[in-house]
Amino acid sequence: MSTTVVLGTATPGGGFPLYGGAFAETINETDNSLAVEPRNTKGSTENIPLLEAGALDIALVTGEPAYEAWEGIGRPRSELKIVAAMYSTAGMLVVRGDSTARSIKDLLGKPVAFGAKGSGLTILSRYVLDGLGLDQARDFQAIFLDKAGDGPAMVLDGRAAALWGGGVGWPGFAAVAQAGGRFIAPSPEEATRIRAKHSFLKATTLPAGSYPGQTEAVNSVGSWSFVLARPTLTDDTAYALAHALHKGHAAFVKRLAQAAETTPQNTAAAAPQPELIHPGVRKYLREIGL
Repeated sequence: MSTTVVLGTATPGGGFPLYGGAFAETINETDNSLAVEPRNTKGSTENIPLLEAGALDIALVTGEPAYEAWEGIGRPRSELKIVAAMYSTAGMLVVRGDSTARSIKDLLGKPVAFGAKGSGLTILSRYVLDGLGLDQARDFQAIFLDKAGDGPAMVLDGRAAALWGGGVGWPGFAAVAQAGGRFIAPSPEEATRIRAKHSFLKATTLPAGSYPGQTEAVNSVGSWSFVLARPTLTDDTAYALAHALHKGHAAFVKRLAQAAETTPQNTAAAAPQPELIHPGVRKYLREIGL
């Protein structure tokens, strides 16, 4: 008998459903005692209450909503636990190749697609802008999408001056870069200001060649996304997930380049506190000497 594990992802067309699909295929192929079933959701901000209610077993959550849940910002503190660190996300904007914008300030007052309302990437943009004394709604013509996949077309046909997103292999960036798009990230001075105000954000880099035509690395700020578990997920299931992820790592990376960062080492390092890692996963990490 295999244990069914329901995995919450996000809206179609974004990076989470891609990751969730590859994650499920890898684990199901590596450990036949587990049956991971991905489900589309509205993203990070919906995944957290669904996990707390036990409607999902595990779910993909970006760093900002996870941080707010653990710290009890605007809500009670959450007991959700980390199964794995997924990947680090360098947040930035993409514009058309013929755009005159060269900095975040050049986009003030313009229509900017910040992503789907429930997406953690959208929350990341809020923290980044707040670090610069800016606000999505006050300082831009903010566009919030029903589906993450709607953003690239809006930039390409001129309805939006820029699209906010993040990370390697993000479908929205791939679509605009393919058409000759260019990236705009906080300047080094801006990044320092952002991190001084919001210390949970980290210096992150989008490696050169991550997207078509992107010949140089882009330095920015961002955070780690996590696979989180409902508080009642058994230690045995969490242990089995951690073991299968580690054992199937090469197959996972073959399916999705971003999975290169999904390692036990990164899970141990990216957790804000060790006790936020699920006890079943902690047991596995100890066994392999982490």
